[in-house]
Amino acid sequence: MAAASSKATGPRPRSAGSRAFLMACALLMFTGFLALGTWQVERRAWKLDLIARVDARVHAAPVPAPAAAQWSQLNRADDEYRRVQVTGTLLNDKETLVQAVTELGAGFWVLTPLRQADGTTVMINRGFVAPEVRAPGARGEAAPAGPVTVTGLLRLSEPGGGFLRKNAPAEERWYSRDVQAMATVRGVGPVAPFFIDAQSDPGRAAPAGTQTWPAPGLTVITFANSHLVYAITWYALALMVAGAAWYAWREGRHTRTSRIGDNGV
Repeated sequence: MAAASSKATGPRPRSAGSRAFLMACALLMFTGFLALGTWQVERRAWKLDLIARVDARVHAAPVPAPAAAQWSQLNRADDEYRRVQVTGTLLNDKETLVQAVTELGAGFWVLTPLRQADGTTVMINRGFVAPEVRAPGARGEAAPAGPVTVTGLLRLSEPGGGFLRKNAPAEERWYSRDVQAMATVRGVGPVAPFFIDAQSDPGRAAPAGTQTWPAPGLTVITFANSHLVYAITWYALALMVAGAAWYAWREGRHTRTSRIGDNGV
């Protein structure tokens, strides 16, 4: 009687319907994780290609900045960080200071409109200034007057503001380089939908131990590329699901075999 009671209270195997449902769920999860891992592999290949293309643009010979007829065709994938040149006159009395953090510390970007011969305007990021030299007269060097040629990296406008901080043009608080808003406030235009990060001028070298202001050439070009880590994570989860499904199948089969043996079949 004791043996019979023990058999009666032992674990009951899952029904065929339950096993089929669990296996279907495992298959669905395995397929989903496998697809996500493959998608991350494809994203990584795309990101590496983008990095290579941007690096080629940054080190290429400069080309003329896009003319007004080309502005509507610009996009980040094909044009961001292209090395360009533009010629015109800097409107130094209409500069805008945009808050920034660089390798030189916290301070401001100096965005100055440049009026081209055709009457259009391009915003030039002349570089970074520390808070103590934010006033033009405190920079120790007069801003360029007359026609100038600027070489730098094309950057598309940054409308709206920075992270959790909106631009407040009326209060002269700028957190992003929104060229259209700046042009509206300063009364210049038509303005290009991009600005140019001016690069360092080899002929404008500061004496040892000193810093020229604005300090150009501080553009940081970085692309988050964690796709390989994500791919490995998704593939690992797929393997874990496959392993758990195999273990459950094996244990279920063992339980059914044991019950058949206990019943003397």
